[in-house]
Amino acid sequence: MSQDSLTTNRTEPPAADTSPATAPPWIRTQLGNWLEQAGMLAVLAVLVVACSLTVNDFFTLRNLDSLLLAVSTVGIISCTMLFCLASGNFDLSVGTIVPCAGVVAAVMINKSDSILIGILAGLGFGALVGLVNGVVVAKCKINPLITTLATYQIVKGMAFIFSGGKSVGITRQAFFTLGNAAWPVVRDAHHRLIFQLTTPVWICIGCFLFFGFLLQRTTFGRNTLAIGGNEEAARLAGIPVARIKILIFVMQGIVAALAGIVLASRMTSGQPKSSDGLELQVISACVLGGVSLTGGIGRMSFVIAGVFIMGVVQNAMNLKNVDPFYQYVVSGTIRLLAVLFDRVKQMRSGTAI
Repeated sequence: MSQDSLTTNRTEPPAADTSPATAPPWIRTQLGNWLEQAGMLAVLAVLVVACSLTVNDFFTLRNLDSLLLAVSTVGIISCTMLFCLASGNFDLSVGTIVPCAGVVAAVMINKSDSILIGILAGLGFGALVGLVNGVVVAKCKINPLITTLATYQIVKGMAFIFSGGKSVGITRQAFFTLGNAAWPVVRDAHHRLIFQLTTPVWICIGCFLFFGFLLQRTTFGRNTLAIGGNEEAARLAGIPVARIKILIFVMQGIVAALAGIVLASRMTSGQPKSSDGLELQVISACVLGGVSLTGGIGRMSFVIAGVFIMGVVQNAMNLKNVDPFYQYVVSGTIRLLAVLFDRVKQMRSGTAI
C-alpha cells in the first residue's frame, strides 16, 4: 500500500471541545419548568421572610389573622377568574357585581325578613349578570373586554338605583354571622384576642380546594384549558365551547355575588360604593401568579401565590404607614410587572415551539 493511501485514510482525532460548559438540555428544561411552576411560590416565600425581618409586627398571629381576612374577598373571586383567564376570557364586571349583590341581599332581607331569600336573591343576581356576559361573549362573539366593561357600568348603576345611592342597613342581625363568625378563636390569659379564622377565610379556603380540584381533576377543567389553548382545535375535538364559556361566566357571577354577600355581612350593610378597583386586583393576582392572559395556562397554586403576594405587599405597606398615594404607585407597578411576567412566559413558550 502506498504512502499516499495511508495518509489519505488516516483518521484525525476529534478536536477538543473548548466551548464553555453548559448544563445538559434536560436540566435546563427541568429548571425552566420548575421556575414556571413554582417560581412565584418561591417569590412569596422570600417576600414573607423579608417582611418578617424588616417590618415590625408582621410575623405575628394577630397580623396573620388580619392578612388572611384582607385577602379573602380577592381570593374567593380569583378562583373563578382563573377559569375565565384559562379559557382565554376575563370578566371586569365582578368589580360591581360584588357591591350590587350585597345591596340586593340587604334590600331583600329587609323586605322579606328572610335571610335565605336575601342570599338567594343576591346569588341569583350574580348568576343573571354572568349569564348575560356568557351569552354575549360566546354566542354573539363580542369581545369580553367590551362586554364586561358594559355590564360593569350597568351593574354599577343598578347598585345605586337599588340602594337609593346610600348604604342599606340590614335589620336581621343573624345575617352578620356569615361574615363575622370565627373558629378557632385563640385568646391569651387575659382573654385578649390573639388569633382567629373567620368565616370569609374558611370560604376562601373552600373555594381554593373546590375550584382547584375542578380545574385539574375534571373534564370540565381540562376542556377549559383546551379552549384557552386553541379554541378552534377544541371545537373540532367535539368540546362544546359556547356552553362551557357560558357556564364559566355564570360561575364567575355566582362566586362574585357570594363574595359580595359575605362582604355585606362583614360590614353589616349593603355598600354600593365598596370594592372600587376590585376587578383589577383579582386579574392582577391571577396573572402575577402565572395564569396566562391569553388562555390555556393556569393552576390554583398560581392563583394562591398571586393573591398572597399582593396581600403581603399591601399588608407590609400598611404596617409601615406608607402614604396611600405611594401605595397606589406600588400597586400599579405590581400590576405592570404581572403583565410583563406574562409576556415573558409567552415569549419563552413561543421560543420553545
